[in-house]
Amino acid sequence: MKTQKKTYLGFVAAGILAAPLLVSTPAAADELALAKKSGCLACHSVDKKIVGPAWRDVGKHYKGDAAARDALIAKVKTGGKGNWTKVTGGVPMPPYSPRVSDADIAKLVDFVLSLQ
Repeated sequence: MKTQKKTYLGFVAAGILAAPLLVSTPAAADELALAKKSGCLACHSVDKKIVGPAWRDVGKHYKGDAAARDALIAKVKTGGKGNWTKVTGGVPMPPYSPRVSDADIAKLVDFVLSLQ
């Protein structure tokens, strides 16, 4: 049993240490730090669903949609629900404005949309 527990903990530690490598540019590290500071990582991650959808899934979903950037900025500012109900089970996203500046929200949305 102890060996299984050590192996499991090793995998968890490896995952935590490897997470920054999933998005490994200096700009991405800055955006992830901004996301952490802004509270986004409580419900989102780059590659897996937590409460909200994985950001990579969001980027793929809106790929090629010219209106997506403005719509997502508005959604992050005001919060809402309904776009990802199958993923979230209906849990709404809280509003992030004015706690997070409009400029930072735009940076985060641009980062999410760059993921695919």
